[in-house]
Amino acid sequence: MGAYILDWLNLFFRWFHVIAGVAWIGASFYFVWLDMSLQKPPKWKADKGISGDLWAVHGGGFYEIAKYKLEPEEMPKTLHWFKWEAYTTWLTGMCMLTIVYYANATAYLIDPNKVDFGSNLGAIATSLLFLGGSYAIYEIIVRSRIGKNAMAFSATIFILMILATWGAYQLFSDRASFIHVGAILGTIMAGNVFFGIMPAQRALVDCVRRGVKPDENVANLALMARNRSLMNNYFTLPLIFTMISNHYPMMYSPNSSWLSGWMVLVFVGIITAITRHFFNQKHLGHFKPQFLIVPALLTLVLIFLMRPAPIAPAPVSPVQSAAPVAGSTDGDSATAEATTVAASGDDAVMAVVHERCSTCHAAQPTQAGFAAPPAGIILQTPEDMKAHKAKVVTAVQSSYMPLGNITKMTDEERQQVVAYTSGL
Repeated sequence: MGAYILDWLNLFFRWFHVIAGVAWIGASFYFVWLDMSLQKPPKWKADKGISGDLWAVHGGGFYEIAKYKLEPEEMPKTLHWFKWEAYTTWLTGMCMLTIVYYANATAYLIDPNKVDFGSNLGAIATSLLFLGGSYAIYEIIVRSRIGKNAMAFSATIFILMILATWGAYQLFSDRASFIHVGAILGTIMAGNVFFGIMPAQRALVDCVRRGVKPDENVANLALMARNRSLMNNYFTLPLIFTMISNHYPMMYSPNSSWLSGWMVLVFVGIITAITRHFFNQKHLGHFKPQFLIVPALLTLVLIFLMRPAPIAPAPVSPVQSAAPVAGSTDGDSATAEATTVAASGDDAVMAVVHERCSTCHAAQPTQAGFAAPPAGIILQTPEDMKAHKAKVVTAVQSSYMPLGNITKMTDEERQQVVAYTSGL
């Protein structure tokens, strides 16, 4: 019953998280586009303190949009704030982290081949410390002198994110490492809203309400808020990738001699950040196709480097390979013996599957924490293995399955299952 309730909580918070994320990311993209698309206003608008304006058409009507340099002439009666989209996305994301990775840490959070935490509680505490420490370091840097230099700040954060990606991969399961990097990005983005953007907005609103001219301190807060908002814009695409990465084990557990999972994520981060830069430049009226060409080339390089190693063919016994001679009783005997050997081979592999895979991938899973087979995949017969051949080969070969190697599948068993399934 506990696993059943967790599945419902998983569904609810995942759905809520996606809805809130769509609202937040949509608003973020829109306001960055808006800020970068503003044109120099006519003199009569500039005299009123308007720094930029634009016209748009949507939904059968025209919109005239103006941005004030700091404060309007008077406080509007209705003022729309954009904050709960960010807070709700982060809160539901932390709920998802708790439900999926903390409540079932043995299967999803821990990889005993990397770190022996001793207990689930130790792994959860390490996860929280890792996330909290990463954000604390970011906040210290953004408030320091480095944070006032765009180039130095960007380079510093880039290097630190590479280190965080590597660190997460050393501590947690491959799948969990990607989610932790996404959680760091999401926490930074929500923190930018809570600790940077909202204080600046409240300071501006307070000045307008009191009829006071915003001072240099308020102006600096507004500039920092704009910079944090732009930073969130560049983090958005890598964050979305980590959110969907659990569906693609080839990304975080690549069967490649060239790249490990953390390197793949760094690659993706660079590709998506450059792509986002193309659109930001386009909003400013600068069409620079090189910022699309470079990511496209890097994607091809990534695809090449991640190519899987060839699968070794399943071992064939001499009896199986012997060709029967026509009309020969020896041939009939060899054929019968080969059939027997093949059948026993099926039994041997399926015995491994039943012990290592079917505890989760059964109509009624016996593994704690699973109310139903993951992704609806049942692996109990050779026909099941054939029906899910592509997924089984990729998941087992990449060591993604069993999750956290909870059933302790050996390398020999892994090779045996991959070779057998590939030949079906």
